[in-house]
Amino acid sequence: MVESTVSDLNIRVQELRQLIQKASYAYYVLDNPIMEDAVYDRLYRELQDIETKHPELITPDSPTQRIGEKPATQFTSVRHNVPLYSLENAFNIDELKNWDARWRRQLPPPSPPLSKGREQSHLLAKGGKSHLLFESGEHLYLLSKGEGAEYVCELKIDGNALALTYENGVLTRGATRGDGVTGEDITQNVRTIRSIPLRLNAEAFGGDVPGRVEVRGETFLPLNIFKQINEERQKAGESLFANPRNATAGTLRQLNPRIVDKRQLDFFAYTLHIPGLDDLAIANTQWEALELLQKMGFKVNPKMKLCSSLQEVADYYDYWDTERLNLPYMTDGVVVKLNSFKLQEQLGFTQKFPRWAVALKYAAEEAPTIVENISVNVGRTGALTPLAEMRPVQLAGTTVSRATLHNGDRIAQLDIRIGDTVIVRKAGEIIPEVVRVLKELRPDGTEAFTMPTNCPVCSQPVVREKDEAVTRCVNASCQAILKGAIEHWVSRDALDIRGMGEKLVHQLVDKSVVHSVADLYDLTPDHLCELERMGKKLAEKIVDAITQSKNQPWHRVLYGLGIRHVGSVTAQTLAEKFPSVEQIADASRAKIEGIYGIGAEIADSIYQWFRIPSNQTLIERLKATGLQLEATEAPVDKSSENDNFVGKNFVITGTLPTLKRDEAKALIQKAGGKVTDSVSKKTDFLVVGEDAGSKLAKAESLGVKTLSETQLLEMLATDVTDD
Repeated sequence: MVESTVSDLNIRVQELRQLIQKASYAYYVLDNPIMEDAVYDRLYRELQDIETKHPELITPDSPTQRIGEKPATQFTSVRHNVPLYSLENAFNIDELKNWDARWRRQLPPPSPPLSKGREQSHLLAKGGKSHLLFESGEHLYLLSKGEGAEYVCELKIDGNALALTYENGVLTRGATRGDGVTGEDITQNVRTIRSIPLRLNAEAFGGDVPGRVEVRGETFLPLNIFKQINEERQKAGESLFANPRNATAGTLRQLNPRIVDKRQLDFFAYTLHIPGLDDLAIANTQWEALELLQKMGFKVNPKMKLCSSLQEVADYYDYWDTERLNLPYMTDGVVVKLNSFKLQEQLGFTQKFPRWAVALKYAAEEAPTIVENISVNVGRTGALTPLAEMRPVQLAGTTVSRATLHNGDRIAQLDIRIGDTVIVRKAGEIIPEVVRVLKELRPDGTEAFTMPTNCPVCSQPVVREKDEAVTRCVNASCQAILKGAIEHWVSRDALDIRGMGEKLVHQLVDKSVVHSVADLYDLTPDHLCELERMGKKLAEKIVDAITQSKNQPWHRVLYGLGIRHVGSVTAQTLAEKFPSVEQIADASRAKIEGIYGIGAEIADSIYQWFRIPSNQTLIERLKATGLQLEATEAPVDKSSENDNFVGKNFVITGTLPTLKRDEAKALIQKAGGKVTDSVSKKTDFLVVGEDAGSKLAKAESLGVKTLSETQLLEMLATDVTDD
């Protein structure tokens, strides 16, 4: 018998992979098996045997490579190529209507503007059935069908968001959402999820897969699997998962992918990002993108619906508000998106949310319980927050024993007292809060609760500004404020000092070891060894972590300062505009407020913070420690600039023969050029690859010079200078 050649085996390997991929798609995505399990197992074993004997034939997208052999030692942070924005929430139909009215007001007027009145009938006649006319404010919009005010409704799956990256059709990275800008690389675990393809179906793109494809979606645990996992954990004497979402999050962060594979996570895709998607002309709407995702090999939620009016959206929401109880997975609302990508592009984003989408949440689960005490917590900004301490109650899958009462005004409004029976719920299904008091069940002899006039921690008088509902302690030496400031400083999004937990921070403050965040950098292992349950080895690790935090970038330090209203995203924006502490400290209110996304209240808070003498002293002390109080990006290398590029605007379209778009962009920028997304009169050059679309046509109409990749590289190699 003649032994098969490697070439013959390679052909057989390709056949086996295609058959197995087709069978997996039918089973895990379509829920419609096309072959018996025994047949699938035989094909899989044949592929496995060939790859074992010929490891040179193994590729990353092979079905045998779904589960890694070695557990990960840790997860690394990765920056998302496309940010994962969170969604604005609406909690009833009235709030949905407010969102709808808001995006219509924010929509830029058409150019040229379309007038109302007599021309309306003319426009309708001109548009015919292929166009849609809709009204917003003082303007009329005439758009192609599918570009108008249509809405795509999808069930909001209660799981964990994933960002998937495919290069040349092969899955190369899977990452958690994280803060939306940076997540954790969990590619090994993502590969175990059978409803996520390792290779995209090229037929979805007519046989030519784009160089990079970004897919967003939600991974989740089906309810039957969740029940099975908890039953197994109970038998093993392990703690139970509170709900499927927590179980999903815990599973994704398992270091051993074999455990992840055993948990049988599932995945629904809901968003598609392809550089130059408009050039490809394969999806102009969210609905078309969902259909394309299916063709690519993904599972999308089959309950999605295309609605032509807000009333249809409301009907969809009302239907699933009750029917969701019959679904095999958890859902906590409906995601509503404008269907047209053209409208989405025109509306854009706020600092946190896309203006063209909203999460219409279901009413939060509510439960009755009894208030056993009302305490007051002092936060890092000095805010006094009253808390209801209650008999433990199960709420949305978790045990709740404390709920925020917000402030004195809310207490007066509720007239809540110790001993009252109250209804508690989770606001946004996250933060427990008291929604009403059942006064008919109030016991005799209860007394109205009033906010303290002195800080419950330092006993100094508290204040309440006229325009604020919050009562504050203004004693900068208050231990509660100091503890909160240090906990914020060491937190993950700030200086990320590992080992500095709440208990350690409280010990350091209670024993007067530290009096400000700057004191952390004076700590030695000997200082820490004097604390409870602190050995020398652990003390050395913590001091080393504190030292390492000096390498954190400027925007993290700025966030760590704890300036009121300055979150991590705002800190990044500020750090880009003010690349050093001196620049932001010297900036006027007007200059700060002039930054997009920074309002008057934030600007005033920043301006005032840098004028407080104790804060100025803190900055000087932090400088002395060696912390990064200015941006550390490498200065522009003028020697690498090319006179062909300096001051010139470039746009890239289509697929380049050898360079990825990001690589071409980096080369242009390094040479001194600027790369933008759209062609205009200011564009100097359009770099054109294969399958160039509308940008090429626009460039030709404007007389913009076009370049091939070869011509671009020739320009980069030629430095034209004036002698």
